[in-house]
Amino acid sequence: MLNNKTILVTGGTGSFGKCFTKYVLKNYNPKKIIIYSRDEFKQWMMQNEFKEYQDKLRFFIGDVRDLARMKRAFVGVDYVIHAAAMKQVPACEYNPNEAIKTNIEGAQNVIEAALDSDTVKKVVALSTDKAVNPVNLYGGTKLVSDKLFIAANAYAGEKDINFSIVRYGNVAGSRGSVIPFFNSVIKNGGTELPITDYRMTRFWISLTQGVELVIKALEEATGGETFISKIPSFKITDLAEAMMPGCKKPEVGIREGEKLHEIMVTVEDSMTTYEYDKHFIVYPQMVWNNRQKPNMSGKKVPEGFSYSSDNNTEWLTVEEIRELLKTVELEK
Repeated sequence: MLNNKTILVTGGTGSFGKCFTKYVLKNYNPKKIIIYSRDEFKQWMMQNEFKEYQDKLRFFIGDVRDLARMKRAFVGVDYVIHAAAMKQVPACEYNPNEAIKTNIEGAQNVIEAALDSDTVKKVVALSTDKAVNPVNLYGGTKLVSDKLFIAANAYAGEKDINFSIVRYGNVAGSRGSVIPFFNSVIKNGGTELPITDYRMTRFWISLTQGVELVIKALEEATGGETFISKIPSFKITDLAEAMMPGCKKPEVGIREGEKLHEIMVTVEDSMTTYEYDKHFIVYPQMVWNNRQKPNMSGKKVPEGFSYSSDNNTEWLTVEEIRELLKTVELEK
């Protein structure tokens, strides 16, 4: 599907963008991958990291806040992956206007540029569990972003273009998440691992699994879907035990803007959610064209169904977590 196609990734120098680029170059033969971001130093670093693929890569300095620049970047593009965002919860809380400009106005600019393009066929936006029943500004802005991308299908008209979303939680080993924090404590000679709340659970997803979910959305989306992987859960206390067996685990209290569990599908979503072999799809409640049709190979979930890290049917044991940790590359 991606062979001989031009793909643009906003925020492409981030961990997702680099993993997506590696995955596509390894498994497909794209015409070109455009890395769109505003940090020239990170672009320079990524250029050096991907030297052998320079004929396939283009590095485009630009901000999702700049609609004119984005329209220039979208010329000749077939598929767009929107990964750019302000993601740090405290930074968004202290700088709300900046979070709104990037996460909401930036999302609208991606939509406008795609709709005005003569070539873009599919847009996939990365979402987060924090957009579900949000308790912080980051989650709130991503909820609005999700709604914008779903509604964008109403403006496609006769154009052969659709917009969809993929949703997942913190990636194992990502900056600011619990694994690198615990790892830092251990490296610095700590003898105990603090737990914010003994009840806390999370989903386990790798960057590669996140990329594969985006590829699935590119292949299957007809417009407005939210794709969610079926992945295992783990207890934070079990993660601590896997990383430092027998250590003390003092409970220190939940942080501001943090949830006990990652929620992916709410009870309210169950009305339009279908289950497939390895994923769920939440279909839009409002349908704007006859191309937006559910994939009927799935099974409608029962009314009242929800999917969160605490009610999951698949759980990782301490030993399984320990094995998975060997595959985690910590973000620098």
